[in-house]
Amino acid sequence: QAQVAESGGGLVQPGGSLRLSCAASGFAFRDFVMQWFRQAPGKDLEWVSSISSDGREIRYANFVKGRFTISRDNDRRILYLRMNDLKPDDTAVYYCGKIRDERGQGTQVTVSS
Repeated sequence: QAQVAESGGGLVQPGGSLRLSCAASGFAFRDFVMQWFRQAPGKDLEWVSSISSDGREIRYANFVKGRFTISRDNDRRILYLRMNDLKPDDTAVYYCGKIRDERGQGTQVTVSS
C-alpha cells in the first residue's frame, strides 16, 4: 500500500526557514514524479512544487519561486521542501504525494511573529 508521511512543520517567524520531509513507502518512489501541495485555512488545496523521478525537472508555483527548493533522495525514499524567507501567507498544512488525491496527513506550517 502506497503511503507518504510528511514531517518538519512548525511555528516560525516571518523571514525564517523550515525543511519539510516526506517519507515514502509501498511504491517504487524512484519511478514517480513527486509533488508538494498546501492548504491554508479556509482556502482550497493548491499545488506548490513538483520534481521529476530523476530530480532533473523541477517546477514551482509563482508564489514560492526563489524561496522554496524541492529535492529528493531516491535511495532513502524521501522528498524534501526547503522553505526560506517564509511569509505569513505561507501558513498552511503542507502535503506531499504522487498526485493530490494520494497525499499524506500533512504537516502544519505556521508563520507568525
